[in-house]
Amino acid sequence: MAREHGRYGYRRVAALLRRAGWQVNHKRVARIWRREGLKVPHKQKKRGRLWLNDGSCVRLKPEQPNHVWSCDFVQDRTSDGRACRTLNILDE
Repeated sequence: MAREHGRYGYRRVAALLRRAGWQVNHKRVARIWRREGLKVPHKQKKRGRLWLNDGSCVRLKPEQPNHVWSCDFVQDRTSDGRACRTLNILDE
């Protein structure tokens, strides 16, 4: 079942086995799952798209000064352990 359903974990596989008529609980399936070295792969993030469905571009290219701005929060710690946060704003 782990090969058939690659994104299913041991809990969902246990539920499928119970639905198929097997008398197992999730703890037994988890023990077998660990012994066989099975792991669910991490979900991959959807990549940010540069365009919308109508074909228009989301990111603007600067055409003149003060046209496109970028901002970012940066956090660091001082030598005595206090947090120091800054908001960086750039004119592209």
